[in-house]
Amino acid sequence: MLDAINAVDWGAIPGHPDWYEPARAERGLRALADAANLVEAAEASSLLGGGGIVHGHSAAVFPAAAVATPLLLDIAQQGHPAARDAALGMVGEALSSYPHGEYTRVATSFGTAVPICCAIAHQLRTRSAFLVGLGKRGRALLADAAKHWRFEIRECVADSNDTAAFGALVGCFPSGVHAAELHVGGEIAVLDEVALEYPPVDGSVEACLRVTGWRPAGLPPGAVLFPAECGERVH
Repeated sequence: MLDAINAVDWGAIPGHPDWYEPARAERGLRALADAANLVEAAEASSLLGGGGIVHGHSAAVFPAAAVATPLLLDIAQQGHPAARDAALGMVGEALSSYPHGEYTRVATSFGTAVPICCAIAHQLRTRSAFLVGLGKRGRALLADAAKHWRFEIRECVADSNDTAAFGALVGCFPSGVHAAELHVGGEIAVLDEVALEYPPVDGSVEACLRVTGWRPAGLPPGAVLFPAECGERVH
């Protein structure tokens, strides 16, 4: 774990200049990885929560949180029980906090400008089996992550003035009509009315969304949708 923490250039990750302290991110993660009791875990959390990955006093989250999340989940899986609880607490705080100003998005394998919360939610979903095994607390984190859904378009069909978009849905698309961000080739557009036409079944991720007022040409295969409210999360 320490090698993975040290491999990150925390100073190169952008963040609010008055709040983000890269040294706290690195020191906090190292301390939490080594923590062997409640006091040490609490001291590490204080570093991470006081400018390392979030600024707890301001309820602000930094892009560093998205980079730190898989490391925190590694600590939760491999570290002391006190470190596990502290690591999960930090991930939960980062997921629920708000980015500030221009520091709201990160590059991931599924997008170049993904909202921080959606990037954290993705990392939580990759550890679903571990989190479910933790019981109520793990399931609660996964339930929070599910609100930050993601849909990758594979094929579209015109349906009157709307488009039926078929693809892979992770997370839970809420009932009703919602705005969504459309990410295509590094560009972002807002779809004002998107609804779940057919949900995934039997453990599959295959689903269909109805996009009102858009034609298939504007929704190419490989385009990715995120909740518009996640893109709007900002102090």
